[in-house]
Amino acid sequence: MEQTQNKRKLNKYLDLTWTFFKVGLFTFGGGLAMLPLITKETVEKHGWVDEDQMGDILAISESTPGPISINAATFIGYKVGKLLGAACATLGLVLPSLIIIILLSLVIDWFLGLEYVAYAFMGIRCAVAILIFNAAIKIYKKIQKRYLTYILLLIGLAITILVPQISSIYVLLFGGLVGGLEFVIATSIAKKKEKKKTEEENKEDQL
Repeated sequence: MEQTQNKRKLNKYLDLTWTFFKVGLFTFGGGLAMLPLITKETVEKHGWVDEDQMGDILAISESTPGPISINAATFIGYKVGKLLGAACATLGLVLPSLIIIILLSLVIDWFLGLEYVAYAFMGIRCAVAILIFNAAIKIYKKIQKRYLTYILLLIGLAITILVPQISSIYVLLFGGLVGGLEFVIATSIAKKKEKKKTEEENKEDQL
């Protein structure tokens, strides 16, 4: 029994490492470009997290120090296998880049001088933009469709486009602050309505 449990744990850690190793190996374009593939592997294929949890993980990963993809891998790994799971997921994600960078450093001048490499990267950037857009659409479908949602989307989009020097962390904090204020106000209004309703019912009972 104990051997079976240990084997399952080992398989879980190996699966985490291999899954994020594939993400790191086959994704080009930086942290954001990895998010669609991370979502596909962890949500759709393995079911380690659901789409709502993934949205929360991405928001937290963006607002904490460090690359968003590594933060997301660490959070997911911890959810699946605690500290060792977080270490396996993080190591799996960064290991391909580390290996490739070491190898490329030996032939970097020759590699970048190849004309077809430049064209290949141009095509890869286009594909990455499509994948990021697709991930954004999936996240958008999961949020509640209300007036405040659309207002926040427009404000956030305007800030990121018109004032790109503002850190995305401030945009996230602004959204969280507005959402928190809405909750406080809505809760306060609901309590007042409930109190008023209770008072009216008490008056009717007295009559």
